[in-house]
Amino acid sequence: MATTPEHDKRVAELTFASVYPHYVTKVEKKGRTVEELHTVIEWLTGFNETTLNALIEEKVTFKTFFERAKLNANAHLIKGVICGYRIEDITTPLTKQARYLDKLIDELARGRKMEKILRS
Repeated sequence: MATTPEHDKRVAELTFASVYPHYVTKVEKKGRTVEELHTVIEWLTGFNETTLNALIEEKVTFKTFFERAKLNANAHLIKGVICGYRIEDITTPLTKQARYLDKLIDELARGRKMEKILRS
């Protein structure tokens, strides 16, 4: 299923700070830690905990978040379906990057081993 321009716009305008607490809740509810969540986010974006907290404080949008990110060279290895969309079929770079993050967090919450999540 392809994303629509409206969907892509909504993703771009979402603030990372508004979604981050949901990421924390999701992984903690499944017995994972905030440290593991930060490891996954840092692997994908290059943002350490200090930078992540600054971005949350600044209330950056996903558009700004991913513009500032240095995406991991192995991010293209993230495949599968998340939120009803097959990642490989998403053509809008920003939406694809946001779904990469969603997929990694979903894998973490589902108990997947960290080596597999980090594609190592």
